[in-house]
Amino acid sequence: MSDPRVGLTVTHRRYVPYSHAHYAGNLVDGAYALGLFGDVATEVCIRTDGDEGLFASYADVQFRAPMKAGDVLEVTATVTRVGTRSRTVDFAAAVVCRGRPDRGESAAEVLDEPIVAVTATGTVVVPQQP
Repeated sequence: MSDPRVGLTVTHRRYVPYSHAHYAGNLVDGAYALGLFGDVATEVCIRTDGDEGLFASYADVQFRAPMKAGDVLEVTATVTRVGTRSRTVDFAAAVVCRGRPDRGESAAEVLDEPIVAVTATGTVVVPQQP
């Protein structure tokens, strides 16, 4: 019998401020997405186990496309496995809106198709249930 927590998906959206630009072209470092994965993993643990849990490890991280200041990121976490204390979670950070400085200082647009910027698989742990 499958655990009902498998398949649970949590989504956060976050605007990337210009103060986080780290490289030329307003690029944001990949660690920014990892921080967001930690945030969404915390909500997953709260929803599945009533505890914030702890991030234990990443099995795989793929940086697939650039993230830029002015982007709006949609970050998702989906539970793929439930162990006694551990949960395996698949993560994705997709750009859903992007600044368009070529059109004006504050111009931006909603993208027709999200750009998957970062994916990962991670493990979180929660306290043993009594």
